[in-house]
Amino acid sequence: MSWQIAALVRESLASAWSQRVASVVTIVMIAGMCAAVLLTTGRTVGAEDAVLRSIDSAGTRAIVISADAAAGLDSTVLDRIAHLDGIQWAAAFGSVTDVTNAAFPDGTPVPTRNVWGSELDDLGIGTSVDPGSTAWASEDALGELGLIEPAGGAVSETGGDIAVVGKLNLPDYLSFLEPAVFIPEPASRVGPVSILVVIASRPDLVEPVAAATKSVLAVDDPTAVSMKTSAALAALRAAVEGQLGQFGRTLVLLICGLTGVLVAAILFGLVMLRRRDYGRRRALGATRSLIVTVVLVQTAAPAVVGAAVGSLAGTISIAALGDPAPDLDFIVAIGVFAIAVAVIAALLPALVAARREPIRELRVP
Repeated sequence: MSWQIAALVRESLASAWSQRVASVVTIVMIAGMCAAVLLTTGRTVGAEDAVLRSIDSAGTRAIVISADAAAGLDSTVLDRIAHLDGIQWAAAFGSVTDVTNAAFPDGTPVPTRNVWGSELDDLGIGTSVDPGSTAWASEDALGELGLIEPAGGAVSETGGDIAVVGKLNLPDYLSFLEPAVFIPEPASRVGPVSILVVIASRPDLVEPVAAATKSVLAVDDPTAVSMKTSAALAALRAAVEGQLGQFGRTLVLLICGLTGVLVAAILFGLVMLRRRDYGRRRALGATRSLIVTVVLVQTAAPAVVGAAVGSLAGTISIAALGDPAPDLDFIVAIGVFAIAVAVIAALLPALVAARREPIRELRVP
């Protein structure tokens, strides 16, 4: 069976090679189709991905809850939040206590907060050898404390000593806490919380996660709690994705439809020119299914070459223009789709070729 398939493929490739003009035209059209789609829809998809990646950043998925002292919010809220789905990260911050450099008691006071969370290493906070007394400071906080290196002593306004042992990697969604000095606290040491930051796993989960988080706060005075979310950005994401996606699909269908019509027209003309050849094949015992297969394969072969050439040319052109490029999956999908369009377009001419009557085609006028 395998040798029969190999023989069929060789016959089809030989037929495609014998029709160099048709093969070259097919390669050019499929290459042009792939390049046109990548330079139009592909650039749109690349721009869309860049916009969505920006919208999908952690800052746009942040839910910030502020609580006054009267609210009665404490660090046990993290235990309740841990049972909620759709949360990527969460941390609780205590109220502000000012500290100054131990060597300069009259220096600039810097706000310090206790922090609770299970994934504080994301902020650059390591294991604390003395919980409640070791702190990590941001770049701005180190500058205001007068510390060249992230190491030194500080004194709180209540007289407690704090050792700064590391530098914070403060993400954008916590920039509102700058200048920041965080003192990690163990979960077993419960304390009051003034700010709770929750990061949803996806933008579309911001609203449900915010609602679920609010329901487990267990505060004494709900009016003393305020919440800020990026739900508007999540809605913007859906709008951007929908509009750009619709534009891209319409353009792809238009380009592919036009290319398919041109391929079908060219192949139909070639079938009519070679009708005697197909008639002879039928007279020699070739089945209709064999004729259809030969025509389809001899169309698919140059289409594969054209898809590869067009995809490569389109990708290089996008890179040269400095525009965001679509991902590899999109490029491969366009190439496969272009080949499918060529094969489908060749189906009608293949059926016409297979239905040629040997007696009629071989009859001498």
